[in-house]
Amino acid sequence: MIVAGADRASAWYRDVFGAAEHDRITLPDGRLIHVELHLDGSVLMLADEFPEHGAVEPASGGFSSAVAFYLDCADVDAVWRKALAAGATEHRPLMDTPFGERDGQIIDPFGYRWGLTQHLRDVSHDEMARAAAQMFGQA
Repeated sequence: MIVAGADRASAWYRDVFGAAEHDRITLPDGRLIHVELHLDGSVLMLADEFPEHGAVEPASGGFSSAVAFYLDCADVDAVWRKALAAGATEHRPLMDTPFGERDGQIIDPFGYRWGLTQHLRDVSHDEMARAAAQMFGQA
């Protein structure tokens, strides 16, 4: 993930999502080329922008992230409030879904979209398919 300010982004992901930083490499000019964060069994790799190599964060490039990272939370409401208080913006409101999840999306201060979700109940595949068809006007 390319960000304008990998040090600040690492701190944000640690503070808001509980990530743990495992490694970093700083170049002689002070830019970070490698910041390794561990987050609930996944690894995020961050780097500062390197515009001279075409590596810029979504906001700097004039576009939004085309992907959404999903984070399963034990208390999604608490993480949601913490993310918004730390500068994230709401992309899709947090709500209980017919898929058995409490789910919403934020855009973090670096332009990346995150789906924050908490499992509420088990839902069968057929029930999920019916709910999806209804939500997207295919019922």
